[in-house]
Amino acid sequence: MGKLRQAGLVGAGLLGGVLISLQFSAIADKETRASLPIEELRTFAEVFNAIKSGYVEPVEDKKLITHAISGMLSNLDPHSSYLDADAFKDLQVGTQGEFGGIGIEVGMEDGLVKVVSPIEDTPAYRAGVKTGDLIFKIDDTLVKGLTLTEAVKRMRGKPKSQIRLSIIRKGEAKPINVTLTREVIKVQSVKSKLVEDGYGYLRITSFQENTGAAVVKHLSELFRNGSLKGLVLDLRNDPGGLLNSAVGVSAAFLPPETLVTSTDGRAPDAKHRYSTSPSDYLRGSRDDYIRNLPAEARTVPMVVLVNGGSASASEIVAGALQDHKRAVVLGTTTFGKGSVQTVLPLPGNTAIKLTTARYYTPSGRSIQAKGIVPDIVVEESANGTSAERLREANLEHHLDNDKDGGTTVKEAPPKPAKPAPAKPKSSAPKEDADEAAELPSRELASKKDYQLNQALNLLKGMQIMKTAR
Repeated sequence: MGKLRQAGLVGAGLLGGVLISLQFSAIADKETRASLPIEELRTFAEVFNAIKSGYVEPVEDKKLITHAISGMLSNLDPHSSYLDADAFKDLQVGTQGEFGGIGIEVGMEDGLVKVVSPIEDTPAYRAGVKTGDLIFKIDDTLVKGLTLTEAVKRMRGKPKSQIRLSIIRKGEAKPINVTLTREVIKVQSVKSKLVEDGYGYLRITSFQENTGAAVVKHLSELFRNGSLKGLVLDLRNDPGGLLNSAVGVSAAFLPPETLVTSTDGRAPDAKHRYSTSPSDYLRGSRDDYIRNLPAEARTVPMVVLVNGGSASASEIVAGALQDHKRAVVLGTTTFGKGSVQTVLPLPGNTAIKLTTARYYTPSGRSIQAKGIVPDIVVEESANGTSAERLREANLEHHLDNDKDGGTTVKEAPPKPAKPAPAKPKSSAPKEDADEAAELPSRELASKKDYQLNQALNLLKGMQIMKTAR
């Protein structure tokens, strides 16, 4: 994976909208409250007064308190944070699949904004921004010295307004300058395609409010002309999303009342078991979209594709299908975000996002800082290499895995790959070599997608074995 330095803030968020395993909650009065640490609060008051009276410039009380709250949360773990009015609004809008910006999932590395993944069908994606790119300048402002939140705010803007990014890319001698036009980002979370006769491909890019219903709709299209011999569910580079959507997607492939995931935390309401029951994947009184599911969706042979960019809700789905032997998981070890964040609204249209529980697969495995290890490890290219990725275990203050003695996994144990046949240096132009090295392909279900081709080969082998019985 290379030498990754500690990341200050998590890149499991979207520019203009964070997508994580969320539960929305309201702050309720607790019957029992912890006693206040008087001595420590006195120290806090003394520091507050020292800043108010002696700092070189005047500072508003509100700003100091906000910074104190933000620091208190951000030092807990990478996913707990304070949301000001703008960030809280972006979070609410983002989970519905629409937000403003340029469309990149970002993190922080060495004081620069690191692109975790460009979001499909967005200005950044179309402009060729790549995973691993380091943004060192936004318009005329150097990123060094900015927090991730401040950098993200500078990248937001009104639709049709332009933004210039200066990028450092591995393998490029000079910085790359890109001019993008901001737009309202409408993420299409589910896509599908009949890749070959009898073999379907279903991709989920994020888990939003309507993702479960969209999955059922796409499955109906794939099965419209008859049975399928196999189905590939692609969860690669899916940063996650809403917990109930992950349960709903799992319900499309598992029998009714089947355990999908469980959560456990200190508070009583943090302990829960989520199954493929309408009460666990529907919100409000909406119609149960699973009723429209083709019956064969629960029996068709399946392969689930994952990689280091598969996080949170996508790990819940992959773990559930793996534990119940419903699908073969293929690819590389996932990101390893096995925690649940609860959004607690505060006065002034602000909120805090607080880690309140860990989640577990149906067999009781903790994914935190470990990830889902595939049944079959297949790197992203035929020569046995994968894109360098930031993982949960690389993040500062990450929660430990509370199972297996706190084991953390930063990389999947790769299987030995057969070296690609040597080619004369003059046999292919540099442009072709660069295109072949691009991971993953930008085309939906591309014929150059090595992992997808291996998944199809596995499904075909399963079909042959089934026929031979």
